[in-house]
Amino acid sequence: MPVSPASSDLEPIERASCDELAHLQFMRLKAVLRHAYENVAPYRSRCEAAGVHWGDLRSLEDLERFPFTHKSDLREHYPFGLLAVPRAQLARVHASSGTTGRPTVVAYTRADIETWAGLVARSIRAAGGRPGDMVHVAYGYGLFTGGLGAHYGAEALGCTVVPMSGGQTQKQVQLICELEPDLIMVTPSYLLAIGEEFERQGRDPRGTSLRAGLFGAEPWTEAMRAQIEGRFGIDALDIYGLSEVMGPGVASECVESKDGPVIWEDHFYPEIIDPVSGAVRAPGEPGELVLTTLTKQALPMIRYRTRDLTALLPPTSRSMRRMAKITGRSDDMLIIRGVNLFPTQIEELVLATQGLSPHFQLHVRRSGHLDELAVLIEPRPELAGERAAVLASMLAGRIKTLIGLTAEVRLCAPGTLERSSGKSQRVRDLRTDG
Repeated sequence: MPVSPASSDLEPIERASCDELAHLQFMRLKAVLRHAYENVAPYRSRCEAAGVHWGDLRSLEDLERFPFTHKSDLREHYPFGLLAVPRAQLARVHASSGTTGRPTVVAYTRADIETWAGLVARSIRAAGGRPGDMVHVAYGYGLFTGGLGAHYGAEALGCTVVPMSGGQTQKQVQLICELEPDLIMVTPSYLLAIGEEFERQGRDPRGTSLRAGLFGAEPWTEAMRAQIEGRFGIDALDIYGLSEVMGPGVASECVESKDGPVIWEDHFYPEIIDPVSGAVRAPGEPGELVLTTLTKQALPMIRYRTRDLTALLPPTSRSMRRMAKITGRSDDMLIIRGVNLFPTQIEELVLATQGLSPHFQLHVRRSGHLDELAVLIEPRPELAGERAAVLASMLAGRIKTLIGLTAEVRLCAPGTLERSSGKSQRVRDLRTDG
């Protein structure tokens, strides 16, 4: 059963009034704008070009006058050109892989690390975790922020940590069965791979000690939540983060409502913009999420364009706004014969087709002047031959009817599609220009 927090378990800011929260946000926003303006030369130059000064902020609404920060800025000023503190003050560096061979480097002071750990601890508590619980961390450790972010947060809450990291799926099952953790932190796609290993070993994944999981690092759907909860008998909670802004723990769901991750607005100020024009959208309208860090010292991010597509929702379980499920990214949207497609749309249809596994890949090719979409999918191990072919035909029909694309659905032998212990790689875009 979900563990709902008593009012005394919450931090005061989690139950603050709108006016109290807005006042704190304004004071912190003004301070971080000044910090970035005075200490980050490239950001100061961009503000000067836009004709704004940190002192021009007189209300939260004035933030939209300030320029955006893009991931390309981090690459352009690689590795430490956007630091707002001397390099000697850094406590840790993380990095994400780069498509051009140059990673995106992010840095933290000791205070940044403590803030991050505190927010992940808050997220675990929102998921029902309590001091003394055991947390199995199956996010990757190292330069990726997932593993160490989850690890330090669980320790900050007073939990016992199993620092398993990703991979070694058989050992994942062994430790879950033998150490009896209470919570697991992992990507949703990898938990399903762990579930397959449970079944391969003849074990029931519903019979474990786990009562909740915090799943992030990739978009996932309500259909996948239902599948995870049904398969493992746990509460599946969405935790959101990105390395450029902090790491996991920017936002997280509450177990008592499970109605979208609460953005921890005392540390991150959210906006939703039109992905094309950059104009701020009205409350509740979908668009691209933009985040401004309110307390980061080493690498403050002002109006960082996350490229994640979502919407801001009113508060429920906490005093802060929630974000809707991410429908995709503005920069990984596929356009196929004029139709916009996100991998999550295919995922919903796959999970709704009983008998197909959740493991799939999208391959996009160009034949002549036309794009062609292929969906590579595994049937469940117990299905084969004509029964599996019927399901493939059914999925192709649903893609045509509900998305408007003709797709070739190719059946692959169970276990042959690549499994990922980190973020799943759903798309292979094989088109070439020319």
